[in-house]
Amino acid sequence: MSLRDRLAADEVVVTAWSGVPDALTVEIMAAQPFDAVTLDMQHGGHHEDSVLRCIVPVKRAQKPVLVRIPVGRFDMASRALDFGADAVIAPMVNSVEDARRFAAATKYPPVGERSWGPTFGMPRYGGTTQQEWLEQSNSRTLSFAMIETRQAMEALDEILAVPGIDAVFLGPSDFSIAWSRGKTVNATLEDMMETVASVAARARAAGKYAGIYVIDAAIAGRFVKMGYRLLATGSEGQLIARGAELQLGAVRESINKAG
Repeated sequence: MSLRDRLAADEVVVTAWSGVPDALTVEIMAAQPFDAVTLDMQHGGHHEDSVLRCIVPVKRAQKPVLVRIPVGRFDMASRALDFGADAVIAPMVNSVEDARRFAAATKYPPVGERSWGPTFGMPRYGGTTQQEWLEQSNSRTLSFAMIETRQAMEALDEILAVPGIDAVFLGPSDFSIAWSRGKTVNATLEDMMETVASVAARARAAGKYAGIYVIDAAIAGRFVKMGYRLLATGSEGQLIARGAELQLGAVRESINKAG
């Protein structure tokens, strides 16, 4: 079942968030019980070569792979899809023009202007012809425009109306900076939550999907109630720290009991 199919069925999809540009590390991440894996090129260490190579272990695990490109690198959106990504997340989509440029890079004509050349992606997807790839790619892949600023909020309905924009993805940390006019970074800032909820509601009303990064797992259910269905969480650093804490805690508890 594809990422789009799962979102269309109103399922909640939880994606791990990879910032370590190493295929072996991504292979371990893909083996965990996450629904998908996202490779982060914006703030993570992923780059063009690591995306090319790290898509493979995620595909082998039969999970969707998303790529967050750097700001304004719409050319990399096309390349990520050519490498076999199922979805692309574009940060700082602040205007209709940004959205149109992003959609143009991610969709084949007549919707967009994506150039032909799925040298790696088509074999990795498997069992398809060139004609099927051309006919199915626009509807199978997903383009997530990140909403992170007041400017983006003002243009949200127009961004959602752009053909080829399939979804929005809220970056709560950046949004909190914009919301507080630079006074704080707080992904769970309570006084912005009504607006955060409105992003998902407006996306769903437009027939589009909504995703969000979950900093605090305790409020994941609240985001789902708002209408968010793609939840991103669990970077390598967070998972290692949490796992180490639990393992060491169990060891020390056992030592104390034995003593």
